[in-house]
Amino acid sequence: MPEVPDSFRHLTVSSGIRASATRNPGKTALICGDEQRTYVQLVGNINRVANAMQGLGLEAGQNAAIIAPNCMDYIEVVAGVSDLGAAVVTPNPKLTPRELADICNDAQARVLFVHPDSESSIDASLFETVKHVIRLGPEYSALKARASDVFTPPLVAEWATFSIPYTSGTTGKPKGVMLPHRSRSLGWLAYACEFGIYSPDDHFLAIAPMCHGAGLSFAMCSVFTGGTAEIMVKFDPELVLRKLHKGDVTGIFTVPTHYHGMFGLEPKLLESLRGHRLNGITCNAAPLSQETKEQIVEYFGDGLLHELYGSTEAGIVTNLRPQDQLRKIKCVGLPFVGNQVRLLDDSGKEVGPNEVGELFSTSPYLFNGYWGKPEQSREAFRDGWVSVGDLAKRDDEGYIYIVDRKKDMVITGGMNVYPREIETMLDTHPAILESAIIGVPDARWGETLVAYVVFNQGQNASAEDLENFSKANMAPYKLPKSFKPIAQLPRNANGKVLKTELRAMYLKSPA
Repeated sequence: MPEVPDSFRHLTVSSGIRASATRNPGKTALICGDEQRTYVQLVGNINRVANAMQGLGLEAGQNAAIIAPNCMDYIEVVAGVSDLGAAVVTPNPKLTPRELADICNDAQARVLFVHPDSESSIDASLFETVKHVIRLGPEYSALKARASDVFTPPLVAEWATFSIPYTSGTTGKPKGVMLPHRSRSLGWLAYACEFGIYSPDDHFLAIAPMCHGAGLSFAMCSVFTGGTAEIMVKFDPELVLRKLHKGDVTGIFTVPTHYHGMFGLEPKLLESLRGHRLNGITCNAAPLSQETKEQIVEYFGDGLLHELYGSTEAGIVTNLRPQDQLRKIKCVGLPFVGNQVRLLDDSGKEVGPNEVGELFSTSPYLFNGYWGKPEQSREAFRDGWVSVGDLAKRDDEGYIYIVDRKKDMVITGGMNVYPREIETMLDTHPAILESAIIGVPDARWGETLVAYVVFNQGQNASAEDLENFSKANMAPYKLPKSFKPIAQLPRNANGKVLKTELRAMYLKSPA
């Protein structure tokens, strides 16, 4: 192995923030409501978090967790904990107490940060490894006040894991996606190259939930590159448009559901809020309909929209750039800067133009694997290339189109939902013999969930009963929108449920 040069420096998620603070310490780094933090204040708080966690015994290779909506403290917690070589687990605060506990237990989280708005969602008696619970607000402020704002980060390898967002698997059990410092740091530099909204002169509006890999990544990129990140606690379509119209905001990351909210406002209000200073708009998590794309281009202007395809595991894989938005229909664009894409058949051979193959990508943005799941981690990689099971094709110009998913994941309102998890829950209902969950197209949410249920002989249950049963056991975004009784599920010769037939059956059925 060649000798490491003296000039080599490991990239970490806080290295860019610290560089930005050195360049312009008094510049506003974060805004949330009426609260603001300068870069020197942000770095001081990152240092205090690191010192406080060190005092609680958190060590490199261990994990903490944060359960919170978007808030000012989110970024400094992630950066401070990761400066120790530890990682932060970021579960969705909308999950049930049991689901949150299962994730924290699986990750062996030792310290838990909880926002006051999320306290009712946790049951401390269910935690197995959490030794310290820190409530954001006065308790968190007091913890920082007792800690020094001077901290010299230890050597943290850039391939060390800094955060672990959880995504459900086809087995129904959530998987922790281990994201290294390197993948996000290099990804953020690529964002700055590609999107034109990340520089010391830019003001980014963060509206997506930071509990998701993309929501946190796009917000942190702003302070990594020296800009200002304005954090919205929750999405309010009118407030978003008013902020854009005011003219401070130069960049925004969105999911398709956001546009249903914005374009669903009164026409007079929409017209009065035209005008902005945006340099770019990024959109991810689910495909944009052509109608919505045309609305975005008409309302915000041409030359702004980047529609991204990627995954938590692989980062951004492709980008349909502004000049191609109305030219390439149902397309995800060309490989993102620094990325290579292969479309392989079942034998591992590259397919030709307009032929369907499984999409594999390789780049500096790949994840480290799934926490505590070495076998599933190995299955995700093939000679250094990663697949999340999507099937795609290339046209004659090299543009990529997602055709289907090998896995059954449904994206509803920008949230990843895996049917197996819901099926497992429904099958515990005393009246249900078996169930199958499908995703169906929906103008507002991208896809919605439909449950086909087979009842035990002589038993039945109303849709209301099944809805209440689901609400008691699942987060709201995972709930089926309708329940359809069926005598038996269609299967192939090997016994696999044919969900394509169920989708066709649903689409043919009366509204």
